[in-house]
Amino acid sequence: MKKIALLGAMALSLLSPLVAFADDAKPLRIGIEAAYPPFAFKTPDGKITGFDYDIGNALCEEMKVECKWIEQEFDGLIPALKVRKFDAVLSSMTITEERLKSVDFTNKYYHTPARLAMKEGTVINDPLVDLKGKKVGVQRASIYDRYATEVFAPAGVEVVRYSSQNEIFLDMTAGRLDATLADVVNIDDGFLKTDAGKGFTLVGPAFTEKKYFGEGAGIAVRKGDKALAEKINAAIAAIRANGKYKEVQDKYFKFDVYGE
Repeated sequence: MKKIALLGAMALSLLSPLVAFADDAKPLRIGIEAAYPPFAFKTPDGKITGFDYDIGNALCEEMKVECKWIEQEFDGLIPALKVRKFDAVLSSMTITEERLKSVDFTNKYYHTPARLAMKEGTVINDPLVDLKGKKVGVQRASIYDRYATEVFAPAGVEVVRYSSQNEIFLDMTAGRLDATLADVVNIDDGFLKTDAGKGFTLVGPAFTEKKYFGEGAGIAVRKGDKALAEKINAAIAAIRANGKYKEVQDKYFKFDVYGE
């Protein structure tokens, strides 16, 4: 019996590296909302593209794993991560204290401020005064939603929530909204540079309060999954060092999107 047990233990020891390799070889399932240009959006033939998508693929290549992208509306990304629909969320999700109660994050992979967009000619000196009585669109469950709910709404601003930022831009064009609060790059590339955005512009100050706008966008993983977070952090550092990050960045932006 002792010999049988010993043989069994030896067999398991020989198999364990193979099991570990098999685990490492599994695709990395990544949740993304593909309706947030230029970070993530669909091409005319229905394929996902954008900065987030390209950065994710660069990270997977660096980690030598296959990326498996799974689409999900933004407000469902964290719940779906927690029930293991995917392993990570790479979808311009800002690292905030509130979100850190539910998930863990990697280091940031970019950092840009929030801004308001309104019709050209609008002057916003003090948003809490000048936006009173106006309708401001925000994406549901985003950092902009939280800020607008806790800061704008008590000042008499009507906060209107949407499933996607693209819906907000459509209602801006249709005249159903006075303003939107969102990421400056998303507003610029996803709206102002398009035909639909003609006649609109950025107004007011940049919004950077750490309590609401965090320290940049990170990749969310399940609470306690330090191994995956550390692996991704190493990959972020590697693509920053080897030039791949800049190659992807320069495809979409004319400035350093990584931030300070």
